Amino acid sequence: MKLLRVIATIDPKTGGPIEGLKRASLIMSEMEVQVEIACLDAPGDLADEVAALPWKVHSLGPHKLGHYAYAPRFKEWLAAHVGNYDAVIIHGMWQYHGFATARACKKLGVPYFVYTHGMLDPWFNRTYPLKKLKKQLYWFWGEHPVLSNASAVLFTSEEECRLARQSFSPYKVNEKVIGYGTTAPDLDIETIVPRFRAHAGAWGARPYFVFLGRIQEKKGLDLLVAAYSKLRQTNPDIPDLVIVGPQQQPAYATRIQADSPQDGIFWVDALEGEKKWEVLAAAEALALVSHQENFGLVVAEALAVGTPVLISDKVNIWREISEGGAGFIQPDTREGARKLLMSWLSLDQAQKANMADQAKAVYHEHFEIRKATELLIAYIEATLKP
Repeated sequence: MKLLRVIATIDPKTGGPIEGLKRASLIMSEMEVQVEIACLDAPGDLADEVAALPWKVHSLGPHKLGHYAYAPRFKEWLAAHVGNYDAVIIHGMWQYHGFATARACKKLGVPYFVYTHGMLDPWFNRTYPLKKLKKQLYWFWGEHPVLSNASAVLFTSEEECRLARQSFSPYKVNEKVIGYGTTAPDLDIETIVPRFRAHAGAWGARPYFVFLGRIQEKKGLDLLVAAYSKLRQTNPDIPDLVIVGPQQQPAYATRIQADSPQDGIFWVDALEGEKKWEVLAAAEALALVSHQENFGLVVAEALAVGTPVLISDKVNIWREISEGGAGFIQPDTREGARKLLMSWLSLDQAQKANMADQAKAVYHEHFEIRKATELLIAYIEATLKP
């Protein structure tokens, strides 16, 4: 099978979609699926990222019109080349790459599939009502035809699929829950964690909670920091809080730092590769009081290295975490964040060790990406059969 995967950008700073695409594509290549990637980055941009990928990358920008990312070269390239692929997977919504790809595929009779990546979650409509009005207009003539003409709209969890039905109407799509996940790092955790602690410097030598992700409003970091800071005032011996990630909304980060004392809190730039895995593996727990996560790739990554998770019930895989005993779940509120931290602090060492074992077990049962990738390829192949 020759498969084209279309995404707005391959920039790793944009979060989970490109990371998941890369990891699943490695498994697809092992299954003898020929993968190529098309994006709206300009040729020459992100050269290091392109060079590091083992697949052909078609950089078809530059784009314009802001977030919508209209790219004239992209439409021309699709018309000339999309017919060479057996199937196409579109990643993301509300941007030109999805609209143009769907039109080209429909015209040339190429089956296509769409990962919404949580972009139909009703949280966005409640939080940004003015944007909802614009999206509703675009939905009628742009986005709903993209989804309704797709061979399937792919969801990473049952919860994401359920929530997607609540956002816009009309809503008539062929739903398919495929799942998602990550790969465990090929690292000796027992070796790298002590080494990391020995060279951590100002942070990392002491026990710590970790937040790892983009610094933006959706992630609920203000709730976590406020709850942590309050607890720290009465219990200065609690683990530190290490915040790792790019500041996608710098004003939001500045407000968080101004609103709460920063004792025991460390802000760290984005980490990748082995350094990221070290920080995750050495943490007491991952804390993510997000307002919306269709999957939460970093949650699966934490579980993969045996790190329990303290998450909100807006992370759509919370049921698997709760049922598997791999962490604690609370609402996405300041009180919820406080209860998450307190729940962890109430455990003794044996209970923490047991939860770490459960974290690995839940990862292997639900979030090892090979299972989801094999299911996806089988589903596409079945769709292609006459």
